[in-house]
Amino acid sequence: MASKIEKICIEKGMRMTDQRRVIAKVLSDAHDHPDVEEVYRRSIDIDARISIATVYRTVRLFEEAGILERHDFRVEGGESRARFELVTEHHHDHLIDVEGGDVIEFHDDEIEDLQRRIAEKYGYRLVDHRMELYGVKIK
Repeated sequence: MASKIEKICIEKGMRMTDQRRVIAKVLSDAHDHPDVEEVYRRSIDIDARISIATVYRTVRLFEEAGILERHDFRVEGGESRARFELVTEHHHDHLIDVEGGDVIEFHDDEIEDLQRRIAEKYGYRLVDHRMELYGVKIK
């Protein structure tokens, strides 16, 4: 059965190799915004012949085709790592745990309204935005 990303690729007329199918499945099944190295680890559990270079090329291809969205979430130490998620029609923001790297997706109507009102206050109509909150888990 084709994964969600594989179906999108086929609709876009992209050639699907067996290795691309595996990478598409790994990304379609992910719920945690994996980085390329994590996609690679999960992919070789399915097909050990997949190289890290193939994963990098495929992720870039999916990103350029508008299938994946890239996020450069900052983590502990201030470093940032490119992580990926499927592009969706519904808007959401992110809360990133800078110690553990967990990413929580959320949508808050009050925040959305406030952002729209701020744009209007300065004479703009908001057409897009991205909000990332960074925090540490309260113990």
